[in-house]
Amino acid sequence: MKKANFAHWKQMEWIGFYFQFLCERYLSGIIEIPGPRYGRVEFDGFKNIPWDFKAHAMNTSSHQIIVNDSEATAKGIKDYGEVGLILALGKVLYNDEDRTFQKWHEALKGGKSKYVIERIERGAWSRLRKVSFDLQQISFIKITDNTLVKCGSFQRDFRNAGGQPRREKVLLDLEKIDDELVHFIEF
Repeated sequence: MKKANFAHWKQMEWIGFYFQFLCERYLSGIIEIPGPRYGRVEFDGFKNIPWDFKAHAMNTSSHQIIVNDSEATAKGIKDYGEVGLILALGKVLYNDEDRTFQKWHEALKGGKSKYVIERIERGAWSRLRKVSFDLQQISFIKITDNTLVKCGSFQRDFRNAGGQPRREKVLLDLEKIDDELVHFIEF
């Protein structure tokens, strides 16, 4: 991603951004990239409906996925009847206790980011980084108003590092979306 000058190559959650990078590279021409914008939120692609590209760890106890901005999702559904999610599911390996991967990644990025420095100053906890992702399945999911009724929300009352409120996001529970799963490919 760095060599390709992809905007998000420095991100800690690199697995999701790497999947987005691959989708942009291989789906361009099939799907319009990027998709429609609602305020400051832009869907990753558009083919008949707005689509988002996400990656999620299968080897976790959580079957919930943070999808996209709740307001943008609702507006996309209003405009197109539904929005879509192309979801990569895989097994992840996490960093070791010495945080070898995290140290390597910080060196590659040129040091600690402003966000990390502020987190350290606050004494906030640092999550273990995902080191690898073994793709197991790609799912195509359509989200409608009926889906949103089954979904929760994430980041309600959360704040960004600068203190401003974060926008609420849709929290999709994979165990509650039988009707929404349109197609999947297992590897």
